Amino acid sequence: MANDNVVLRFSDVTFLYGEHRPILDEASFSVRNGSKIALMGQNGAGKTTLFQLITGALQPKSGGIFTTPKEATIGVAKQVVAPEHKELTVREFFASTFTDVPYNLDKRIATVLDAVNLVTDLKKKVKAHSGGQQARLLLAYALIQDPDLLLLDEPTNNLDQEGIDHLTGFLMMYEKTVLVISHDADFLNTFTDGVLYLDVHTHKVEQYQGNYFNVVEQIAERIERERMQNARAETEIRKKKEQAGVFAHKGGKLRSVAKRMREVAEAAEESMVEVRREDKTIREFAIPMQEFPYDFSGKILDITQVGIMKDGEHVTKDLDLTLRKGSHVLLAGPNGIGKSTLLQRIAGNTAEGITIGKDVRVGYYSQDFATLDYGQTAYACLEDAMEKKDDQVLRASAAGFLLDGKVLASQISHLSEGQKGLLVFARLMLMKPGLLILDEPTNHINFRHLSVIAKAIDGFAGAVLMVSHIPDFVSQIRIDTTIDLGKL
Repeated sequence: MANDNVVLRFSDVTFLYGEHRPILDEASFSVRNGSKIALMGQNGAGKTTLFQLITGALQPKSGGIFTTPKEATIGVAKQVVAPEHKELTVREFFASTFTDVPYNLDKRIATVLDAVNLVTDLKKKVKAHSGGQQARLLLAYALIQDPDLLLLDEPTNNLDQEGIDHLTGFLMMYEKTVLVISHDADFLNTFTDGVLYLDVHTHKVEQYQGNYFNVVEQIAERIERERMQNARAETEIRKKKEQAGVFAHKGGKLRSVAKRMREVAEAAEESMVEVRREDKTIREFAIPMQEFPYDFSGKILDITQVGIMKDGEHVTKDLDLTLRKGSHVLLAGPNGIGKSTLLQRIAGNTAEGITIGKDVRVGYYSQDFATLDYGQTAYACLEDAMEKKDDQVLRASAAGFLLDGKVLASQISHLSEGQKGLLVFARLMLMKPGLLILDEPTNHINFRHLSVIAKAIDGFAGAVLMVSHIPDFVSQIRIDTTIDLGKL
């Protein structure tokens, strides 16, 4: 339960990436102790950057960031495991968060693993865990510090429904302060009591009280009020300018009247509020299927067996499944059974018992964006996917995914996770695959875009093999066959 004590305060904070990319412009807000706050904003607005400012990983250009008490501890559950941590064992991973490793480390690890509902071997390497298990490890890593302020960056990514439910219950009972970035609206609405809205255009932070859905409604109502206010002002401005023009032509004393009217019109223009351009939604798009030769067999993907993890052991299960044009298959099963590993091996054509049709082009959405070259620019990434290079087509396609010229010129490593996700979808559209392999395609994506993406997948004429733990998203896509690996 929140109280009146402020645990975090931003005072006129300004932060820029380089000279021409502002993130915050004299932003001010405060967070009360014990509150549960959702951090909202369009992909690329700087939500993760704001977290880095809170932890001190980044420093503001001006303004102040204060915690109460000054030595308040901050725990961060990041979106993905850092590359340098993947080779560590679970015990080494948790030990790395301490300057002085506590004597009771194993007991503390057991406590936080129980809190996130994860059973694992402390000698097991972090990279050997599934995406969902790594998400739980990241949360436990933040909790082991018993922080005064807990920062969660897309904590539901890769979690199955059981994991999401467990996390929701934990956060509802958690007594300390939480700031969470998430595009899962239902998850946020369950436990949050306020919203910080980072406006990508004004670079200000607006603060709202109430649950998530109520705040979204408040924002929509505010925008409508601002539009109506401006419409009235524009009518008055136009009227005064027309009158000023008439009086100016009459000459004499009426010129002074015309001058006053122009001054009134200018004052009205200055009083107009800047209507916030609310989060944009990507344009509707289609993913074209590759053109197959006349002698194509029709088999896009042939599966006779799959490898999965059961009771900690790798086992092989027989399966008789052929994907042809228009086949839409959902791969299901609990975290840790090996869904992502299986998709990765299929995409790389290294999975035993699974054959990709001759010359079939594979479009792969990896949950950790492993297919992207982070040293490339976004433009080069898209250009590489095109059979026929066309600058105009590339830029028009990218614009539909809210990737403007500035983003296209940026290295992929500098993009937000949400922008990387949209970049992959733009790439899939330009490459024209025969087979779509989608591993948690909702990860990092603003919920406003999901219905558009679902429609594109639903309409894909080639074959689709997909993993997703978001029932509402899956319900919008035609699924012909569901393979539950846990029941094989």
